[in-house]
Amino acid sequence: MKCVISVLGKDRTGIVAAVATVLTECGANIDDINQTILGEDEIFSMTMLVTLVPEAADFNTVQERLNAAGRELGTQITIQREDVFRFMHEI
Repeated sequence: MKCVISVLGKDRTGIVAAVATVLTECGANIDDINQTILGEDEIFSMTMLVTLVPEAADFNTVQERLNAAGRELGTQITIQREDVFRFMHEI
C-alpha cells in the first residue's frame, strides 16, 4: 500500500531519524523523500512516499505510531493513502 507522509514543525535534530525508525519498525519502505527548511524561522517540511506492508503493520497502526512520534518531536505528522491523496488533488 503506497502512502504519502507529511511532516511539518520547528526544525530540530532527529526528525528524519525518528520517522524513519517508526517506518522501519512497522516494516515500511521509504520510496522517495523530499525535505526542506523554510524561512528564518527554520520550519522543517518533509514529504515521503512510502510502501506499507499491511501484514507487518496496518495503516492505523502506522498512523498511531507516527502520531506518537510527532507528539514527542513537537511536529505535525500526517499519513494518507496515496490513492486518497491523488483523488483529493485532482480537482
